Amino acid sequence: MPAVTFQVLEGIDKGRIFREMNTPVTIGREEGNVLRLNDERVSRYHAKILCDNQEIIITDLDSTNGTRVNENPVQIRRLHIGDRIRLGKSLLLFGSDAEIRARMETQLSNQRVKDLDPGTMADPGTMSRPIVMGMLEEFYIGGQCLPPLPHQLGPSNAARLTETLEFLHKYLVAATENIRPNEDSTQVTLSYNDWQRILGIQMVLARYIRAISEPDSLEE
Repeated sequence: MPAVTFQVLEGIDKGRIFREMNTPVTIGREEGNVLRLNDERVSRYHAKILCDNQEIIITDLDSTNGTRVNENPVQIRRLHIGDRIRLGKSLLLFGSDAEIRARMETQLSNQRVKDLDPGTMADPGTMSRPIVMGMLEEFYIGGQCLPPLPHQLGPSNAARLTETLEFLHKYLVAATENIRPNEDSTQVTLSYNDWQRILGIQMVLARYIRAISEPDSLEE
């Protein structure tokens, strides 16, 4: 199993480095955790790190004060080198110095390639946002019942699905937060930029739907 490294940036244990721990890794304040934090706001068994399909996943273990990745509350989430994980008063940095430098070099290289192609757009699937899992039963939009979410997803696919949904949710919030209704709330107005954000989400959804049966279509 892949080994993971965490550096403690804030909290009583700040300055400590938990190096190359084999997954799965449990995090908490109780003895027996692979990564033990001396933090009263961290639960006895707070979170778990595991590897699924060569991706590192963090899962909150129903902790009292929750888990945040890059200051966004999460239940399950893929981790990327350089992510910050907040548990209680402790703040962890995921990755060793060498791993973080390597990712920075990769990002700079990718950005240079994009800069050479003005028609290249950022892939929304690369954005990492808060994740909240939960089944919505008997939920209706208008007169239509919301289709059920897929069952029995592995941790990696569950994390990917929630990131995709949260990405769409974030941009819908951004596009609608400035909408203003008229006096009797029968009509609303929005700016051109917000309208284009909504149309952009529509196109992203159309491409995702097509990619389910034609995976290579996302590369077009």
